[in-house]
Order: sequence, then C-alpha cells, then structure tokens
Amino acid sequence: MDLGLHGRGVLVTGATGGIGRAVARAFAAEGARVAVAYRSDREAAEKLAAELGAADGLAFAVPYALDDPDSPRRAVEETERRFGALDVLVANAVRWGERRAPGTAFEDVPEQAWLPVIEDNLGPAIRTVQAAVGGMRARGWGRIVLISSHNALGGNRGQEFYGAAKAGLHGLGRSLMWDLTGTDVLVNLVCPGLTTTERVAAGLPEPVRARETGATPTGRLSSPEEVARAVLFLGSAANGNITGEALTVAGGR
Repeated sequence: MDLGLHGRGVLVTGATGGIGRAVARAFAAEGARVAVAYRSDREAAEKLAAELGAADGLAFAVPYALDDPDSPRRAVEETERRFGALDVLVANAVRWGERRAPGTAFEDVPEQAWLPVIEDNLGPAIRTVQAAVGGMRARGWGRIVLISSHNALGGNRGQEFYGAAKAGLHGLGRSLMWDLTGTDVLVNLVCPGLTTTERVAAGLPEPVRARETGATPTGRLSSPEEVARAVLFLGSAANGNITGEALTVAGGR
C-alpha cells in the first residue's frame, strides 16, 4: 500500500521516548522527512536524527519544551523552514503524572502536584496544533495525530489528573475536525494502552505486568512499533476520510 508519505514533512514531539522513537522511524521508513522534537535528551534526539538521514537533510533534532509557551511555535517554524512544509504533526510529548499514592484521597492532592500534569499534557499540544494547522489549511493537505491514552477512555485508579488531561485531547480533536470542514486536513487520536517501552520494562513490577497481561484479550501488551503503525496509517494519505476518531491500541481492552 502506498501511504503517500514520500517527501512529506513530519514533526514528532516527544520523539526520544519509546513510542515517539518508533513513530519517527515508521514515517522515515516510508520516505518522509522527520523533525525529531525532544525536551531534554539532545544527544538521543541527534542520534535518532542521524539514523533517519540527517546527513542527507531527511531528519533533524529540534528542541521542544513543555514549559515554554513559545517552544511549539518555534519547532513548527523550524520544521517548515527545513522541509518547506509541515504536512504531518504527531503530538506525542507527555508529562507523566505520578499515580496517586495508596491511602491518599483524591481531594487531598495539592494543586501544585496536579496542575502541571494538566498544563503540560494539554497546553503544548494545543499550541503546536495552532502553529501547524494554518499552513496545512493553506496547502490543502495535512494530518494531525494526537497521542492520548487508554486511561482517557477506561480510567485508571489514582491517575485522575493524567486521565483528565488526555481526555482534553479528545475534545480538541472532535471539535477541531469541524473547523477543518472542506479541507483535506484530518485530525485523529491514538490511545495506547500499557506499552512495552523501555520505561515500562524498567519500572513495571512483575505482578502488575502479569495482572495487565491477564486482563488483555490478546494476552500480551502492545509494542511501541504496533502503536506506531496505527499512527502511521492515520497520518498518511492512505487515510482518506477518517477524522475525529480515537483508535485504541491496547489488545482489545
């Protein structure tokens, strides 16, 4: 299947994490040019960009700070300057919210603990979409994929604030699609379940892994590459008329 991505300019935020890295590689494998946006690990971002063809102008690393309101605009502008256009935006950058400690009531969590989770998981995504969508609209083509979470759909005890922030992305996608009526700019969401990233492999206790696996109809957790393939399709020309939808990649959960 021709995904129509050869030469397209793609910006992946949070590209040095497990899912983001897999997404960047998936688009590069289809001939797209990829901007690797990173928050703090410049070395990892530049290493990934080199792997994806930085020496030939096919990739580059760009800073992307969740706590800097101007950073999303700068990342978009640099992508457009380098590639001539930003055709596909994958908003994947995330601030992980700590699970509420057992025995701590929801109402006892102080604002200084939960407000950054809301602000950093929602605000930067909105700013990046705002910076990117005008160019897409003017060119008459674009794909926006927002990375949400299975928590936004099914909930998870102790992660109320993270779930609330990710659920906000659904409201953004469902409403923005109406503003894009008559264009070939499509906006969708991908909702990964617990995924076998390096972070999960290093920090997930075995009893929790066994419980999560046992509650999954397929009998296993998703890999980052499986999530990336869903993002790739929704962010490609092969997706011709899907917009405003949320695709869950969680083994049937």
